Amino acid sequence: MRTTQRRRPELATFLRSRRARVTPADVGMPPGLRRRTPGLRREEVAQLSGVGVTWYTWLEQGRPINASAQVLDAVARTLRLDPPEREHLYRLAQVPFAPDPEGLTRSTGPEVQGIIDALAPLPAVVYNSRYDILATNPGYRDLFLIPEIVDIGVANALWTLFTVSERACPLMHRERELPVMVATLRSSYGRHVGEPAWERFIAGLAAASPYFAELWESGEVVQPGPRVKTFRHKAVGELRMTSQSLSIDGMPECRIVVYTPEDEETRQKTARLREHTENPAS
Repeated sequence: MRTTQRRRPELATFLRSRRARVTPADVGMPPGLRRRTPGLRREEVAQLSGVGVTWYTWLEQGRPINASAQVLDAVARTLRLDPPEREHLYRLAQVPFAPDPEGLTRSTGPEVQGIIDALAPLPAVVYNSRYDILATNPGYRDLFLIPEIVDIGVANALWTLFTVSERACPLMHRERELPVMVATLRSSYGRHVGEPAWERFIAGLAAASPYFAELWESGEVVQPGPRVKTFRHKAVGELRMTSQSLSIDGMPECRIVVYTPEDEETRQKTARLREHTENPAS
């Protein structure tokens, strides 16, 4: 109750400030006369959003009324909220946040790429919550050098690990590691249930991999966290690496995953990975 009481005044302040920055000209309306305050009037926001004036007034006053996702989306469009502001509106109104239709970030900027490149020779990758591969550095590409993925055509770590042959897979102990990855995926799926892009992904991978389908039906859920994983590479042998996830400001549901050597032997082998890739005949 106390949390709700604190959110309502914050919601009122937020809506008033967003309304004040949108001018009638921004939405194709005449400026009108005797406009005492900047921005749109409450009744104009209500009209443009397709809601009642009284209902919008109560919402902006922070009264305890119910709001649907559809109505909040209409208000967000009228007030020209960007994605972070839209999410903020949902949180303050205590409505489950609905991301964009595709549901996920699908690219990174040069700044993030520069960060993971600077981590070399440590392998590093940027994943979104569906394990789509958004960016990699040379160390990651050396570690996950899988000729078979050329024919897969899907830049997704789960799709790769579940559809390549066990012989070609660089990740050892798949019977232990893959269930954890699927359980991590399911924890993210809870925020995207029913979204077409997610449902297509789950259905497609289940059709491509009976083992994934079996693990998905188990219903296990875990959060991302550090793990020690064992990899194999034809040039340097086995490598024991600790995976650590780092969140990225401004990229919701994305994380940088860095693999650090678990022991001195692996540290030396990690350095040799790059040498072998650059000089394959050595």
